[in-house]
Amino acid sequence: MNRRILLALGTAALVTAGAAAQSAVDAYTITPTQLRGTARFVSMGGAFTSLGSDLSCLTQNPAGIGMYRYSDIGLTFDASIRSYKSSTNYQSSSNSETKWNFDNFGYVGVANLSGALRSFQWGVSYSRIASFERMSSGYINPSATSLSNYVASFTQGTNSGDMLSDDNYDPYYDSSVDWLSTLAYNSYMISNTTGDESYAGLYQNGTNGDALYQMRETGSIDEYNIDFGGNVSDVVYWGIGVGIMDVNYNSVSDYSESMENALVYSPTRDALVSGNAGFNLYNQRSISGTGANLKLGVIVRPIEQLRIGVAIHTPTWLHLNHQGYGQVDYNYSPYGEGSDRPTNSGTADTPDYGYSSRLNTPWRFMLGASTVIGSSAIVSVDYERVAYGDMKLRQEGSFYGGYVDNTFANEDVKNLFRAANIVRVGLEYRISRNFSARAGYNWQSSALTEAAKSPTAAVGTSGTDPSFIFNDATNTFSLGLGYHYKSWYIDAAWQHVRRSGTYHAYTSFDGNIAPTASLTDNYNNIVISTGFRF
Repeated sequence: MNRRILLALGTAALVTAGAAAQSAVDAYTITPTQLRGTARFVSMGGAFTSLGSDLSCLTQNPAGIGMYRYSDIGLTFDASIRSYKSSTNYQSSSNSETKWNFDNFGYVGVANLSGALRSFQWGVSYSRIASFERMSSGYINPSATSLSNYVASFTQGTNSGDMLSDDNYDPYYDSSVDWLSTLAYNSYMISNTTGDESYAGLYQNGTNGDALYQMRETGSIDEYNIDFGGNVSDVVYWGIGVGIMDVNYNSVSDYSESMENALVYSPTRDALVSGNAGFNLYNQRSISGTGANLKLGVIVRPIEQLRIGVAIHTPTWLHLNHQGYGQVDYNYSPYGEGSDRPTNSGTADTPDYGYSSRLNTPWRFMLGASTVIGSSAIVSVDYERVAYGDMKLRQEGSFYGGYVDNTFANEDVKNLFRAANIVRVGLEYRISRNFSARAGYNWQSSALTEAAKSPTAAVGTSGTDPSFIFNDATNTFSLGLGYHYKSWYIDAAWQHVRRSGTYHAYTSFDGNIAPTASLTDNYNNIVISTGFRF
């Protein structure tokens, strides 16, 4: 049975509508790991697991605040010049934009003590740890299948009467039928062939067609941290932190197809005949919510020239709200119905949907080492493992209340995602008493399993938007300069981020490969931080 049907049926006992089928793709989309922080942190590739003494430590390794000798207050801004390229075998298109952000504000206080506990530190910070900004559009020609055929494939066995409304019945809220099935049936994207439970899409032998898509994602993840740390005998530095996360994700998408010799419904003949077909599926959706996590870390300095750091982040336990709706504009012209060829056209849309869910984001494990060379240079290397395959999703329960495991989405998590590996390298060289130069590199592997990378992979989605984006590896290069005068400091960083991925109009099905586009995102970011130590 098709994965999407299983997801809808598995959720039907828990919620009132087929749209409320939280998916593994949703969890993946809103849990990115990005290199963001203060200018010094960014310019050194984020390799601070063993370094400390930076406000970004509050979001990475809280033990880093244990290395502060003086109190610190600072803030960070950035300008991001972004370009997005979408490529198919037939066309490439590009988009660009510039974004300005307030990325970080933090404070660390220091209490110097006597005895083995040399000092005690506390800190609070606000950080924008991820941005969802992305746009993509493209042209795909020819299309070897149709979104309508995909919808027909998982609608088989559904009684057509369950998808039609009357004065006392709303198919979206009074049944467990998938909302995309209902929307497609009411916009004639799918039609009955024989009986009430068999459906055909628009694509048939001899159909020629093309497709267009456009997608815009916006939003961000902000984190508020409260950390405590300490210095034990100038050898062991410890830290513990609580993070409060605020998620705000939005997407708007259009997907349209235009076909000749398609299989369309003729109202005048009440039959399926050949004709021209065109439709546009529009979706608007948002995911927002809050959650909390715990961070633990230790840095050990066995000798003056060597530091070793370890940090663990628990999952963020998120409470999420999902909202959205879908709409189809359609126009079908059957052949052989006179010179005027009367058309079957109109608009069908869903009501607004809204539901809540729970998500446990990935565990994160970090290990780092750094060394001081002479009195002027620092070299730091980090490794991080982000356990995407361990994400857990829970769905609203209607019979017993509360939240229950989303079995099918959690199974998809295991099948589609695995741990991502992150390597960070940072260098700093003190040019003079007041100036420092920095460089860094950050590499993040894809979180996709081999099964997810297969062109025939079956991927479940939620709501009425069947599209999704899977990211490949991300490479980040950075350079920076720092200047300090007495208590005041200012740091600047240039960061180049290159990320590749694939847009999928919908999932492949029954041996049919769905339309895709290759995506390449390039960001050039200028990050400025300033503050005082006192």
